[in-house]
Amino acid sequence: MASFEQTAHRLTSTLPTRASIQARFNPGENVLRTANSNLYFRMDSTAAGFYESAVQGRAPDTSVRRERIDIVTGVRKGQSFLYWRGDRLYQHPVSYWVGVGWTNSPGYRDGTAYFDRPIHPRCLECHASGFESVADSNVVNRYQPASALLGITCEVCHGLGRDHVARERSVLSGLRSHAIVNPARLPRARQVDACALCHSGTAPLRTAPFSFVPGQRLEKRFDLSSPPDTGVADVHGNQVALLERSACFRSSQMTCGTCHDVHREQRDLVALSGRCLSCHTVQSCGLFPRHGNQLLGRCVDCHMPLQTSRILVSNSLGRELRPQVRTHWIKVYPELPKP
Repeated sequence: MASFEQTAHRLTSTLPTRASIQARFNPGENVLRTANSNLYFRMDSTAAGFYESAVQGRAPDTSVRRERIDIVTGVRKGQSFLYWRGDRLYQHPVSYWVGVGWTNSPGYRDGTAYFDRPIHPRCLECHASGFESVADSNVVNRYQPASALLGITCEVCHGLGRDHVARERSVLSGLRSHAIVNPARLPRARQVDACALCHSGTAPLRTAPFSFVPGQRLEKRFDLSSPPDTGVADVHGNQVALLERSACFRSSQMTCGTCHDVHREQRDLVALSGRCLSCHTVQSCGLFPRHGNQLLGRCVDCHMPLQTSRILVSNSLGRELRPQVRTHWIKVYPELPKP
């Protein structure tokens, strides 16, 4: 459906265009100074494409390392940028954060021009629908550039269209299992597993990237015997584990889809809070006697508050930048100020 094309899943990786890149390239807005007085980054938009350049030294004796922006990742909190060097894929040293602007990419040391962070297949699996790896025992970031299927497409959740066509054309189609999956018809655990593919932390893989089949048990993909994530909410954390800690989840048959409609963009916290009222009443809130119906539409902010990330960190000119991430551990947070 057309609405899916505007979702964060669908736009989590795209080709660079003026529409897909949120950052500004205007003079005065396209330079990132660093802790090294002999290094700054300049971001340029030209007729040939978009570029990041590291300018080192003092004029007129400067050297420039320039790389093209080939892939854009992220859409809501910020964007990072990838580039091809032959058939190897790397991350640019400068990212863009909403509300901040250009900044050193998370995990990068301020004052250095590092263009050599390789992009692992597991990273791509959560930001794209397909990349064909090139076998190489020495490096992990070799791919067939033409194979890149950017963004999360329908097939990630519903199965491969080519398998569906092959089944329907087969004379034995009646004996073969269906290739297209309706996640809503899967058992509860398998529905959650489909989301946990990308929202369950960084457990080691047991199988090749991009090999997950909707309806498959997640244990076939990950080594889930590794220590569980803590209760910290993070972009790269385990939202599913946090949800599973919640009394709402344990005392019902809810899944991720109870609140999230992946087919359309959802940014209205009032509407999302309305999902809570399908099981609860506003009168059941302990604050109702004091605030009454003023509580309507505020369930999410109170019971799934924004928390500061402890994992996603960027350093710039002595500042430590950490985004606010909404926790999926639904509970009462006594430390929050009362409305």
